[in-house]
Amino acid sequence: MHDYPVKMSEPLIAYISPTGFEHELADELKKLQVSLVEQRKRLFLCRKKENPADEDKYPVWAQNIWLEPAFIASPSINLAARQLKSLQRNWACHPTCCFRRCTLINEKLPRLRMNGPLTFGNALPEVSPSHQLGAWTLWDEGVILASRVCSSRFPDGEVRFHENKNDPPGRAYLKLWEALTRLGLFPRRGETALDLGSSPGGWTWALASLGAEVISVDKAPLAENVASMPGVRYLQGSAFGLSPHDFPEITWLCSDVICYPQRLYRLVMQWLEAGYQGNIVCTLKFQGETDFASIELFKNIPGGKLLHLAHNKHELTWIRPADPLLSVQM
Repeated sequence: MHDYPVKMSEPLIAYISPTGFEHELADELKKLQVSLVEQRKRLFLCRKKENPADEDKYPVWAQNIWLEPAFIASPSINLAARQLKSLQRNWACHPTCCFRRCTLINEKLPRLRMNGPLTFGNALPEVSPSHQLGAWTLWDEGVILASRVCSSRFPDGEVRFHENKNDPPGRAYLKLWEALTRLGLFPRRGETALDLGSSPGGWTWALASLGAEVISVDKAPLAENVASMPGVRYLQGSAFGLSPHDFPEITWLCSDVICYPQRLYRLVMQWLEAGYQGNIVCTLKFQGETDFASIELFKNIPGGKLLHLAHNKHELTWIRPADPLLSVQM
């Protein structure tokens, strides 16, 4: 007999925090009044709320959500692997205990076909229900906790890319790359992007590499190789001193500017209230404690999605597509 933390029939949900941000997710779950069953490092096993509408109040500090976790008694390694394979093909392991046993089970599962690094500018391929990615862990030596359905198609919500380590100045461009990939939409030739807080130019480099015209705004200069790219126009100044009415051609509003989240919120609202209807990608950077009040402000803007990207640090990314039918994949 195994000592399960809840009744076997009780509906559950599990959240995986980004590495190093367990505290943020724990605080957010309390604010959302989510009932925690047990935390194991980055994994938070919780009771699923009775009202399905409550699940729409998703925790943004969850990088992946196990939507249908259930306990499975698996007294042997071979049986554990057979039970998982009988449910579906693709599984990602998130070990929280019994690490050697997890490895042995994982070695008996089919190799993942969907976990290779992605190439810049390519949209995510369609995934059929038969190829969806599930997640599992050993709860103890003879019990698996497994979810066939997850919010992310990536193990632990962590996207990997073939990085360009030569041309972009720094790695900040990976945040924009990941945001666009999750959105499934990229700036193209004939479109114009406004990059706010652009120096040294990682986001400008990514936007221009895709063929977009880029108006790059910052008080500090761009890296020379970025400033000389075709289609890049640099404006020295503050992102907060611009008038949206002076940029009617903008189809992409991008911001990785360093500022308090509430100031970024006022900037975004200034553009929206001026009638801007294009795409928006911006980074909320937290200086000190996480500003949950600002998180709520952004979550309440219609049409947007706030989430922690795999390439975010103590920050979140807010994405609002111009097309309301587009959805942002976790």
